[in-house]
Amino acid sequence: MCGIVGIASTNRITKPELLQEALAKLKHRGPDASGVWLSSNQKVTLGHNRLAILDLTDHGNQPMHDGSNKIHLTFNGEIYNYKALKKELQLSGVTFQSHTDTEVVLEAYKRWGTDCLSRIEGMFAFGLYDENMELLFLARDRAGEKPLYYSVTNGQIIFSSEIKGIFAVAQQDRQVDLHSLQSLLFQGFVKGDKSIYQEIQKLPPAHALRYDLSEGEISQWRYWHLPKYQTDRQLGESELLERLEEKLKQSVRQQLQADVPVGILLSGGVDSSLITAMAAQLSGHVKTYNVSFPGQHKFNESAHARLVADHFGTDHTEIEASQMTPEILLQMASEMDEPMIDSSILPTYLVSQEIAKYGKVALGGDGADEVFGGYYHYSYLQKLQQLSTVIPLPIRKFLSATAHMLLPLGARGGNWMDALRVDLRNELPFMYAHFDDRQQQKFLRLKKQHLIHIEKDWQAWVPEEKMLLSRSMRMDFSNYLPEDILVKVDRASMMNSLEIRAPFLDQHVVEFAFEYIPESLKATPQKRKILLKNMGKKLLPETFDWKRKQGFSIPLSAWLKEGEWRTFFKDELFSGQQDLFDHKYINRLFRDQDRGLNNSERLYALLMIHLWRKAHQPSFGDQL
Repeated sequence: MCGIVGIASTNRITKPELLQEALAKLKHRGPDASGVWLSSNQKVTLGHNRLAILDLTDHGNQPMHDGSNKIHLTFNGEIYNYKALKKELQLSGVTFQSHTDTEVVLEAYKRWGTDCLSRIEGMFAFGLYDENMELLFLARDRAGEKPLYYSVTNGQIIFSSEIKGIFAVAQQDRQVDLHSLQSLLFQGFVKGDKSIYQEIQKLPPAHALRYDLSEGEISQWRYWHLPKYQTDRQLGESELLERLEEKLKQSVRQQLQADVPVGILLSGGVDSSLITAMAAQLSGHVKTYNVSFPGQHKFNESAHARLVADHFGTDHTEIEASQMTPEILLQMASEMDEPMIDSSILPTYLVSQEIAKYGKVALGGDGADEVFGGYYHYSYLQKLQQLSTVIPLPIRKFLSATAHMLLPLGARGGNWMDALRVDLRNELPFMYAHFDDRQQQKFLRLKKQHLIHIEKDWQAWVPEEKMLLSRSMRMDFSNYLPEDILVKVDRASMMNSLEIRAPFLDQHVVEFAFEYIPESLKATPQKRKILLKNMGKKLLPETFDWKRKQGFSIPLSAWLKEGEWRTFFKDELFSGQQDLFDHKYINRLFRDQDRGLNNSERLYALLMIHLWRKAHQPSFGDQL
């Protein structure tokens, strides 16, 4: 795992030395080695910070070059099928100088061009410069595990693993994209190819980009899609279980590959427990880690993790993380180039901090909920669909509007009642919205003519899928997973120079799940993650607790009742520096929170945007 940065220009780069400053900003992503390459005509420069995982020698340092010294690569991630590709390339006459997957990507491009993306499997983001064609080639993995930002201005493109790398070399305005801010307030993250800044974009998952230096032209394309469900090739449950187990085991086998120790983040839930079960079948020595937080007994899963570790005889380590104080919010706001509204990044960061003391690589259970139907809202959607066959849409809209007038923000069931008004034939309800259009109009101190109808904008992203559950799962896989879950994991782990891998996001596992597993074995109105749990009943201990569904969270509501967390929130949100959100509205959120309503994550959202603004000093232009 690494940090990458680069510049490609139609003209000579005037200050190539700034790339060193960019790498200094990304040091946390790769503290083991650092390198810069500058082309002879000074139109392209690539930089790399290395976290050494494969081939720990200097042969693995980057940027890496081919034998002709005409193809140059800066690469972040892991290619899990690199050994098979390497063997295929060797049979065609290629000689390798290292034992890295990076060199395999380099040679794969030489052999197959940009079509190499159809062959490489893993999590990755890279920038490759082909001198022969004067072409910069950027690409990002299928699920979006690894980040890649870029900016195109004045005849040049700048790319980086994190936005701070771009700002280190680009003299440009840091103006906030107001629609991205609205998206952030609505769903907790910025969707699509946008970032929080107007002049910086994300390369979306499963996308690639070409930048032609001779013409200054840019083109972007999608190289992979989620497959459609094969209605004409249905399989029985026993065959589905057998094939899924085989694919998941192969994924774990490949992701255990490293020249450094690899551990498993064992929470004691079904996802990480299945990964542990697979690893135990494949290896005689499995290291597992469980992290608890002092004073948070409700969120302590050590006993569940210990049950699984004992059953499979793993080398298990129980770690108690440091006490969480409000100061961690200042650190997150400073480190995160753009805010995201998910308070679970705090325990994720502390877990990564502790695990990094023991090794560089860990496997986690991310992606299982989106791929196999684990979220509660999948069951609720199906209940809502049943209700829609009895109650016509106009009546549901009336009930929803009435509930909106009567129920205050944060009332239990409020978002679920709001979902009644959605036409389930082609839309999706956004049941975890923080602030909808009406709320944003109330508290945002921005010129109202700049605001858009953010929910309508989001509905335009809903996949064209007839089946409601499949529609929701595809929406989550393409948005919530890459823009929230995977961003949280990448930033929290890489701040601590730790690589976290996700076996459930293996290409073959994902394609199999979407292509062959029917909705009835993913989620029903009563059950979730059905096929995966059936596999677990075969592999996990008999006393495993199947009823619990403990998310990775913190007791934020309890902390906001009194003490240092409440004081910190209030001091910041009511300070004179905080002029983006209406103070009276914030005070009402606190009053409602004290009355037992649940607005803790909303208050967290406003606080983190405020702290991010203090730390990074973005511009709002004439919008504020």
